Amino acid sequence: MCETESKQTPSADEWQDEAPDPEVLPRAERRQFSGPYKLRILEEVDRCTERGQVGALLRREGLYSSHLSTWRRQRAAGQLQALSPQKRGRKAQEVGAEALGRLQRENERLRARLEQAEMIIDVQKKLSRLLGLPVENLETDETR
Repeated sequence: MCETESKQTPSADEWQDEAPDPEVLPRAERRQFSGPYKLRILEEVDRCTERGQVGALLRREGLYSSHLSTWRRQRAAGQLQALSPQKRGRKAQEVGAEALGRLQRENERLRARLEQAEMIIDVQKKLSRLLGLPVENLETDETR
């Protein structure tokens, strides 16, 4: 064994220092690209004239050719908003719509209780007239 070979082979201590972290992330994160980044990449691709430059650019940036085709289509359609990352999943409802529905249900419930209370008061008035009991503050109750 010559000296060059022994220098190239790392010792056990060096292996421990260089060992990568074995921890696996629980969930991969989806990459999101901003609108200006997408436009900058498309401009760089448009400036590529020699063979292999686009591939080198894609490798350097960690992109796929499908990204370019999607971004070109969006740029051609004039969808600058579409170049910005979109939230996935269901669209959030407007807070006002949810609050409006809740208030309408509460209003309907309170109307029903008011009708019931008015009916009870009418029955009590009629009963007091039939029994000949004095009714106090009739005018003040009715004016409210």
